Amino acid sequence: MLMKFIVCFIAGIGAGLGTGFAGMSAAAVISPMLITFLGMPAYEAVGIALSSDVLASAISAYTYGKNKNLDIKNGLVMMVTVLIFTMVGSWISSLVPNTAMGGFSVFMTFLLGIKFIVRPVMTTKESMGDIDPKKRFVQSVLCGILIGFICGFIGAGGGMMMLLILTSVLGYELKTAVGTSVFIMTFTAFTGAVSHFTIGGAPDWWAMLFCILSTLLWARVAAKFANKAKPITLNRATGVVLTVLGIAIMTVNFLQ
Repeated sequence: MLMKFIVCFIAGIGAGLGTGFAGMSAAAVISPMLITFLGMPAYEAVGIALSSDVLASAISAYTYGKNKNLDIKNGLVMMVTVLIFTMVGSWISSLVPNTAMGGFSVFMTFLLGIKFIVRPVMTTKESMGDIDPKKRFVQSVLCGILIGFICGFIGAGGGMMMLLILTSVLGYELKTAVGTSVFIMTFTAFTGAVSHFTIGGAPDWWAMLFCILSTLLWARVAAKFANKAKPITLNRATGVVLTVLGIAIMTVNFLQ
């Protein structure tokens, strides 16, 4: 039980910081930790990770929204298309041999961390407002289709894909991008968790409780810091967190 608590608490630290700073899915951190150090079946580990994501993303989204760093309107549009095309991508993935893309999201986490350190996102809310609402709506639909399909096809990477596209394609400033990303992740994680437990049965309740509480705590801490930080500081902090998590997850995956 002590070992279970320690592993879940440490996994929750990484997952919570990743969620609060960058809208990263907890599944990218928690799953490999539970599989490697607790010998948990992969399907159960992913379900626990997704359940940890729900409250952590929700509290992060609340914190970002409270500080007016959340675009609910376009977030809802993207969320619907992401959910639909995740199922489409998942179905197509079942028909195509797909063994080479398992480490895609982990490697992208590392690269995105380097990107935020080297080339920070300095877009302002004023410049965000210059984009035509109709154009942003269409972009949200198209990007949601792309993100959903990729997530369904390779089974991961939603949070990182959303952050990259929101900042690089849709022209969001970083805080609003993260706030919108965790808002979407709240619903996608809930859908994923419910489907996992419906299909795979009840999880290890203690492991799930420890992961949820630890992830929730650290996501709250990270989100509060992120909303008070200056843009350049947030870029650097986000970059460091993602880079460290990317290296850590690749190391854990190597140990499996």
